[in-house]
Amino acid sequence: MAKQVIHVSEKEATTDFASLLKRVRAGAEVVIENDAQPVAVVHSAEPMPRTISECIALAKAHEEETSQAPVLDSDFAADVEEIVSNRKPWNPPAWE
Repeated sequence: MAKQVIHVSEKEATTDFASLLKRVRAGAEVVIENDAQPVAVVHSAEPMPRTISECIALAKAHEEETSQAPVLDSDFAADVEEIVSNRKPWNPPAWE
């Protein structure tokens, strides 16, 4: 899913900055502009990792909204197949 980019004027940003930060925390990027010229960009400070359950929930929501099931990239699917087919048992080292 593409990152949501929100464009606002300086005045809009200063009027309700808390609301903008809430959207940034949700993963959006905010471009603050003056006369349609970017002045600043506000985005999350760290990558937002997702759990498998969050990814599944996002995929289901996407399917409900668009009536289209998400499709894995063929290269990704091939990589997963290779990893699964070449798995070896994990033998952790014995501690002394």
